[in-house]
Formats: sequence, C-alpha cells, structure tokens
Amino acid sequence: MTYININGKVIKESSGGISVNNRSFRYGDGCFETMKMIDGKLLMSDYHFERLLSSLDLLQFELPNYFTAEYLQEQIISLAKKNYHNKLARIRLMVYRGDGGLYDPQNHFPNYLIQTWDLNPANNNLNENGLIIDIFEDAIKTCDKYSSIKSNNYLGYAMAAIWVKQQHLNDAIILNSHKRVADATIANLFIIKDGKVKTPRLDEGGINGIMRRHLLLTLPKLEIEVSETQISTDELLAADELFLTNSIYGIRWVKQLKEKEYGNELAKFIYKKGVKG
Repeated sequence: MTYININGKVIKESSGGISVNNRSFRYGDGCFETMKMIDGKLLMSDYHFERLLSSLDLLQFELPNYFTAEYLQEQIISLAKKNYHNKLARIRLMVYRGDGGLYDPQNHFPNYLIQTWDLNPANNNLNENGLIIDIFEDAIKTCDKYSSIKSNNYLGYAMAAIWVKQQHLNDAIILNSHKRVADATIANLFIIKDGKVKTPRLDEGGINGIMRRHLLLTLPKLEIEVSETQISTDELLAADELFLTNSIYGIRWVKQLKEKEYGNELAKFIYKKGVKG
C-alpha cells in the first residue's frame, strides 16, 4: 500500500482525488520538483528548495509563513519513511494554485502533493549502454521568463516522451523557437568537443536543472572548461561526446544521435569526479 501527502494530510494513494476545477488540471498552473533520496537524505536539497521557492515567487503564489524548505523537507522524509522508500527513492513534490477559472483563481495559496517511489540501485551508476536519442521537432520550447521552471504544463515534453517510446529511443532533444537546443524530455544536455564542455544557456528555453547547476560549479574545479552558450543541431552532430543530466540519474552518456556515434571517456571521468565525488 502506497501513501501520498496532500497539503500535510497523508492518505492512501487510491484515495487521492482532485477537483474538476483545479487550475493545475485545467491550465498546468504550478510547478514541481523531482528529488532523489538516499538513506533518508534528500540530495542537493538546498538547490531544490531554492529553485522551488524562486519558481513560486515568479508564479505569484502567496506563501504562508510555515511554507518553508524545512517544513517541506520534513513532510517528504516522513512520507518516504511511511512508504518504506527512504533507502533509495524518487520524490515528486508538486505545487499548484487550486480551483478557479483562467481569470478568477479562488486564491494564490500553494497547495502541494508529495509522492514517493522506490528506485532501482542501477540509477546510482553510470549507464553501461549508451543512450540512443533523436531530435523531436513537433514541439518547440519557448524562450521566456517561465521556460526554465519545471512547470506543471508539460505538454511538449509529454508528446516527445510518447514519440520516444514509439521510435524505440531512450530520450529526445527538444528545440527552441530558434531551432537550437533547449534540453531533452527529462534532462539537460551537455556536449563535449575537444575536451571542452558546453550546455545551452537558460535563455535558450531549457529547464534550470539541479545537476546542470551542480556541474557548472564543479567542472571548473576539475580543470575542465565549461560554458553556457547557444548550441545548434550541427554542433550536436560534430561533438565528440554527449551526455544528459538530471537529479535522478546524475549523468547518462549518449551513444547515438541519428547516424552519429559518440564516445564516453570524458563523461565517465566527469561522472566519477563530478557526480560521485
């Protein structure tokens, strides 16, 4: 039996419900965090809650005094223990505005939902088999002040994920309105060329990923040159290595994009030193 937490109330997952007037259900009004827990501890929790609270401020939520990083962390840890998921788990914390029409929300109170799942221990290792990915061109990521938020409006990524399954791929790259790289369906993207690492700037439409932020701070300490820039599809195909990052998997190296095959020498080193410590 699995439990969820809705606004501090722990109930059976099968008992959970949502109002038909819920603005997140209707409009994707809200955001979420996906976190990894090992031995009862949330990894990079400071980064996660900083991003969450910053996103809620941008989305004009009105937070009560108790709605803090410490409070939310206590709620998450308690639920993970109740579900016996605290050894190795994936956590999803969704915040949403509640009921109301497009122009008349009842209020700007932050409702929240916490879910937990067991994780396969293989997620703690670099993938042995490289990913096979492609470019999804049917959805375009906008480049605006909201594009870096992990929004509850996930339609483009959801359609890309369906396409990935249909094409028997592992992931897909999402382009922005300039036909440059934004990110992937559930990850940020990094390329390696001549030993230099690049990732799309946040104003290129990608999510402000936690592992992305971590690597941007860590790689210079490893004497690896890294930069945020614009990345074209031609640069993808000219790269020596590609890898994807997110909070759950850390780093996953890419073996193939279209007909181009990649190595993983530097990606392995970065994973060992930049992710595993």
